[in-house]
Amino acid sequence: MKNTDKMTGGKIRLVYGDVTLGVYTEKLSAIFSYARGGMESLVKDGTEWLYRTPQPAFWRALTDNDRGNGFAHRSAMWMGADAFIRCAGITLCIDGREETLPVAPYNNRYTGEEQAESVVLTFTYITDTVPETTVVVAYEISGEGEITVSVHYEGKKELPELPVFGLRFIMPAKADRFVYEGLSGETYPDRMAGGIPGVYEIQGLPVTGYLVPQDCGVHMKTKWVTLYRGGAALTFGADEEAFAFSCLPYTALELENATHQEELPPTRRTVFTILGAVRGVGGIDSWGTDVEPAYHIPGDADIDFCFRIK
Repeated sequence: MKNTDKMTGGKIRLVYGDVTLGVYTEKLSAIFSYARGGMESLVKDGTEWLYRTPQPAFWRALTDNDRGNGFAHRSAMWMGADAFIRCAGITLCIDGREETLPVAPYNNRYTGEEQAESVVLTFTYITDTVPETTVVVAYEISGEGEITVSVHYEGKKELPELPVFGLRFIMPAKADRFVYEGLSGETYPDRMAGGIPGVYEIQGLPVTGYLVPQDCGVHMKTKWVTLYRGGAALTFGADEEAFAFSCLPYTALELENATHQEELPPTRRTVFTILGAVRGVGGIDSWGTDVEPAYHIPGDADIDFCFRIK
């Protein structure tokens, strides 16, 4: 996949497939699928980092406090939106010019050696909610091999509060460890007072051993995080504002489906989620008191965040 021997420094080589666009730089390469609606391959130094196309994330596994205050019943449609979302539109810009999506047979006019200085692919998704709303994810690739990812959620009246909003990456195998600069320990918007800024290394993909599996492992105010697998590494960095993230061996729905720890499936993947908004966990009394208003995520407000893969 690398095949960058004919490239000049700082340029991107483009390969127009029947239903894909290959983007190759000296440092990394990616394949974007028109059929699947997103980036389906990301290779750095010969290592593949994607098992599934990144998708917007709306759901976190319920916590005891979520169950106690009835949050699941008020916001249940976001669980369906998390599992089922459809790509409704794709735009492609090459060096600042919008191009017609070159699907077959029109892609046959290209040689496979076309070059550019910048490429932007934008995917628009529609949620299975009532009412529907949209999420726009844009990937901007530079000739230096950096990908800037911008994510926008359009708030709509009558939509319920969200558990989270982010972009989920499912990777082919378990990460050995991850290192990040941010707050120590597990932190949430209403549980950050004890977090100490610094650089921290986490071995494996730990899951907090609650009797009933639930959401865990969120890290707030992160400047960057690097995932390691074998001898390979991939870094996600904040653009302007720090982000939150979680790095677990399970999706939110896999955690949700288990009523006890022994019901969790074998660990095979890395589920890495960059979070632009996180609902607080509460814990005021665990028997019905909702999260404080400042830590809710209203469904009718826009959400924007941006990060870089480098």
